Amino acid sequence: MSESENNGASREKDADLLKLQLSKIRHTIMVMSGKGGVGKSTVSANLSLSLARQEYKVGVLDGDIHGPDIPKILGIEDAKLVSDDEGRIRPVDAYHGIKVVSVGYLIESRDTPVIWRGPMKHSVMRQFLRDVSWGELDFLVVDLPPGTGDEPLSIAQLIKGTDGVNAPGAVIVTTPQDVALLDARKSVEFARALGLNLLGIVENMSGFSCPHCGKAIDLFKTGGGKKAAEELGARFLGAVPIDPRIVRDTDAGRPFVLSHEESEANQAFSRIVRDILAQM
Repeated sequence: MSESENNGASREKDADLLKLQLSKIRHTIMVMSGKGGVGKSTVSANLSLSLARQEYKVGVLDGDIHGPDIPKILGIEDAKLVSDDEGRIRPVDAYHGIKVVSVGYLIESRDTPVIWRGPMKHSVMRQFLRDVSWGELDFLVVDLPPGTGDEPLSIAQLIKGTDGVNAPGAVIVTTPQDVALLDARKSVEFARALGLNLLGIVENMSGFSCPHCGKAIDLFKTGGGKKAAEELGARFLGAVPIDPRIVRDTDAGRPFVLSHEESEANQAFSRIVRDILAQM
């Protein structure tokens, strides 16, 4: 067999393995944002945990190669990736049986920067989809870096380009201020351009209740996400207010949906998850 024939057979085998893997995942949800600092990873982690608590089988692919925060948020940053008996990557187990894989487990230390160009990023995204022992999943939640660059494009093309696999869903996370909304609009149009299932927009850090007097304070304004959704013809999934306990829980590696169930932020997030489930 010639070299070109060997290469062709290898590519075909690779494509078949990817298709087999993706056929075991019922739904993929890409969590995106137009800019950084809007709480996208926090939304990804708590969405995953909310689904797992409802007895769904959930995996999390931390696709934020340059800022892999999912291990920290889920309290598993000291874990390691190992191989199973078949030589495939075994994901790390988190709360309620969530399976997690992240570039954070592949670098030497937490301070080591990842300096990769586009082709390397695409290769890693493909490997995480193809070579990880995800097993049967109801949901694969993909936490993506800000913007519309290599990582979201790779995930969307790899999944959408596989015959018989559902198009990924897209959740866009923003904050109420105009700068964040300007970039969120680009993420909405990105999802539409690639034929993704646009599930809607989440407005994070939406207002704050004073712990002393209970008065609502609009630190970053409110309502911008809902207005943008209406203008873009997208679904508004809901608004999550600022709660200092979310910050403390996140730093401690404990997603906020595990506690403070009476809080407005927790209840708002529960409504968002119900809306996503109703659509999918």
